[in-house]
Parts: sequence; C-alpha cells; structure tokens
Amino acid sequence: MPSSPPPPSLPARLYLLAWDTERGRSTGRGHLHHLVRAGALTELVQRGLLADDDGVVTPVDPDARTGDLALDGLLELITESRPRRWKSWVNLRARVTLQAVREQLTADGRLRPRRQRILGLFPATGTEPAVPAEIEALRKHVLAVLTGPVPVAQVTEEDAALVALAAAGELRTALPGKERRRHKERLEELTDRSGAAVPALKKVISEVRAAVIVAATTAGG
Repeated sequence: MPSSPPPPSLPARLYLLAWDTERGRSTGRGHLHHLVRAGALTELVQRGLLADDDGVVTPVDPDARTGDLALDGLLELITESRPRRWKSWVNLRARVTLQAVREQLTADGRLRPRRQRILGLFPATGTEPAVPAEIEALRKHVLAVLTGPVPVAQVTEEDAALVALAAAGELRTALPGKERRRHKERLEELTDRSGAAVPALKKVISEVRAAVIVAATTAGG
C-alpha cells in the first residue's frame, strides 16, 4: 500500500483553509501570498531554523533542510539574501512561497489539476483540493481551538499559530468575523501562546494584519 503523505505544513494548512468549498476558489487572494509566507516563517521559527537578531531574520543553520518545498525554498532564499527584517520577508517575493506550497500540496496528492477558463474565455489549468472533507475537518479543528474548551496553556504552539494567523489574515472561511469578535480575548491569548518560545512571531502576525489592511485598501481604491 502507498504510504500516506506527511501532515501539511503550517503554510499549507493556511492555504487549504482559504479555499471556499462552496464557490470553488480561494478567498483573500489579495493577501493570501503574505499569509502563506507568514506561515512559512512561523514554522521555520518554531522548528528552530530561524531566529530573531534584534529584529533581523537570521538562519540558525544555513545548511538545514526540512524536506518541504516551500519551507526549504524560503530558508534558501533567506540564507542567500542580505539580512532583512520580518516585515520585508512577509512581503518580499511572497508569491514564490505560495507557488511552492501549491506544488507541495499537489505532490502530496492534496491538490489536483482542474480545467478552468480565464475571463470565461481562455482555457487554463488550475488546481483544487482533492479531498474537500480534509478542509472541513481542518476548519472544525481551527474553530474548536478558538472557541475552547481546551485551556490556552494546553494548546500546542503550532495550533495557536494556525489560529492566530488565520485570524490575522481574516480567513472568513475558517473563522467567521462574529467568532473572532466573540472570542477576542482568547484570540489574543492564542497569539501570545504562538510566540511563547519566540516573541518575534508576534511581529510576523502583526505584519500579516498590516498586509491585509493594505490589500483591502487597494481593492477599495
């Protein structure tokens, strides 16, 4: 029997959470690349592969690899580039990480090709989730983390970061606005929990919020 793919990375889970199963497309496309990049930065920090040096993103081991296309691609990009702050890395060439996440999800069998038409006229090949039920299960999990009843202190840092980033990215497909408002205090506690070991993660989440605001303002203009 073929072996099961590894669990999706944090940026991959954020990408899947953004998929609207009813409309058959991703939501928040104006800032999804920033959100996915932030997820990759967060996971690399939580794995101990990136550190904060007075606000500058710093590789801990330039030769380290995770086996994930998006994570390794970002780690290599950071290693080969000049030192930059978190804000820069949330934005700089973020679509490269988004594309790598798609490729990894496709390689894992979680995305499959889909025929579509651009502007209703021009044929093109896109992707869609291969197992929509996996996305629904992920959404239920994220909502359960936000609403309880598990105490925040017992929530894993990975789950706390997933919820904090999904909220910062305003992924309504995963966390409706009314739930974010109703559990605002717990959300703040989860944000603190996600950066318990590395305070720099709060900077990443802050930059995602800023990217969402910029994207919304641009769309409105």
